[in-house]
Amino acid sequence: MNLATLPAPRSAAAPPARYAPSVAVEEQTLDDRVAVAFAAGDEAALKELYDATSSLVYSFCRRSVGPDGAADVTQEVYVAAWRSRERYRPESGTLTGWVMGIAKYKVIDALRASGRRPQLDDGAGPEDRGEAEAGIEAMSQRMLIAEALSELPDRARQAVELAFWSDLTHNEISDRTGVPLGTVKSDIRRGLDRMRRHLESFDVSAA
Repeated sequence: MNLATLPAPRSAAAPPARYAPSVAVEEQTLDDRVAVAFAAGDEAALKELYDATSSLVYSFCRRSVGPDGAADVTQEVYVAAWRSRERYRPESGTLTGWVMGIAKYKVIDALRASGRRPQLDDGAGPEDRGEAEAGIEAMSQRMLIAEALSELPDRARQAVELAFWSDLTHNEISDRTGVPLGTVKSDIRRGLDRMRRHLESFDVSAA
């Protein structure tokens, strides 16, 4: 498969709508079948991976390197993912998290190659460069967590958001939403498991 034939990421001239405030977009998600097929070298799985994650990856690259270089870095991410597909282990976490881990490395490589220090003055020292790269990693993790939440059913997503953004107890969430307490606990547990699996594969990625 010629990776150059992959379509350009959606919304190449602007960040995808999914990250705009108050915009709800139905997203594709990857299942275990795709992850296993990708690791085995199935080219159709690569296309499914790209279709499901390129919006997220492109948005991260655009925020990090700017609009001019985002499409090129995004392409590099998928080339690297395909070339290193044998390193991916489905049991280690989600394919989405693994690809975002690669995106983090590619963004940092692009910034180093250009001599740019995101959000820092040109006179910043080596320790500041390290801080900037840590900021890039933190941003990619935040976007990955947001992706994990977007993949949850509405009820589970609401429960997780109320627990962690509104700091409500399980009982308070049950009272506010009218959802049985046991269901609230199950929803939050599944949501946290989804975020954990994203972050586990993110941490083991290597470009």
